[in-house]
Amino acid sequence: MDPLTQGVLGASLSLSVSKKQHLLVAGFFGLVAGMAPDLDVLIRSENDPLLFLEFHRQFTHSLFFIPFGSFLCALLLYLPLGKKLQLSFQQSWLYCALGYSTHALLDACTSYGTQLFWPLTNERYAWNAVSVIDPVFTLPILILLVFSILKRNAWLARIAVVWALTYPTLGMLQRDRAEAVGWQLAKERQHVPIRLEAKPTFANILVWKVIYETEEDYHVDAIRAARSIKTYRGETIEKLNLSRDFPWLDLNSQQGKDIERFRQFSNGFLARSPDDKLHIIDVRYSIVPNQFNALWSVKLSPSASTNDHVEYVTHRDNSPESRKIFSDMLFDF
Repeated sequence: MDPLTQGVLGASLSLSVSKKQHLLVAGFFGLVAGMAPDLDVLIRSENDPLLFLEFHRQFTHSLFFIPFGSFLCALLLYLPLGKKLQLSFQQSWLYCALGYSTHALLDACTSYGTQLFWPLTNERYAWNAVSVIDPVFTLPILILLVFSILKRNAWLARIAVVWALTYPTLGMLQRDRAEAVGWQLAKERQHVPIRLEAKPTFANILVWKVIYETEEDYHVDAIRAARSIKTYRGETIEKLNLSRDFPWLDLNSQQGKDIERFRQFSNGFLARSPDDKLHIIDVRYSIVPNQFNALWSVKLSPSASTNDHVEYVTHRDNSPESRKIFSDMLFDF
């Protein structure tokens, strides 16, 4: 999720159990600790463009790391502030632990994938319940948090926590509705999907991207799951086949290894870009949900040496046409 949402949710949980005289400091400690796991984005390398993909939402987001991460947050916050605010280190650690604990679970509610049980497993958990940015989710938490501090009333923070549990639950119900439609579409096409997933689109739980995999292809559709269901049939793209798509590629080269790293990050949802034959795209994400206009890819080079990495490329399809197509789906009353 975005840093604001992570911070205000962490603050709300810490504030909800604090004493009245500690409301402000508990909220502040929870706010900082709630955002802290995303400091893993600083783990980067100029030589290895995929390094940040391996470490983002990895060890700092593991449930096993909560005691250690929150301890570091408490230590850094307690030394300059704790004694002045008449707060014990144990109280500081508690508020930081509560804030820190919300982060990974909230991230797992999105589609990106979070390694909740690292180092026992590298599996990325993605419950596909909410978008990484969703004002309908964030604003009530923010408003309740502000009034909780102004009114010095922890109950408002507790209501915020209840909302933080309720909204993803609604998202899961919506996800299941969209997936049911996806299975029906596959049946109508006489397809037997190997796997099928529904993912929330930007800033809402109304319009969903449904993608399913068959033996040779990926198929994508958009589903608007309001009181009634509306389907926007989409595109088909061939699955990545390295021997067919990149016959010149040495699989033992660094580029070959990087593709496997990108495959793990993308949960295997890879295809050769139809727009640039040297790009491998992650087909899970796009602005227009029934299209394969990917948000990121890796670019290969036939002239690369054995030790050269792929190039990581982000694509921001922010054209007026794409925005209008998506807006028409979202507000199709």
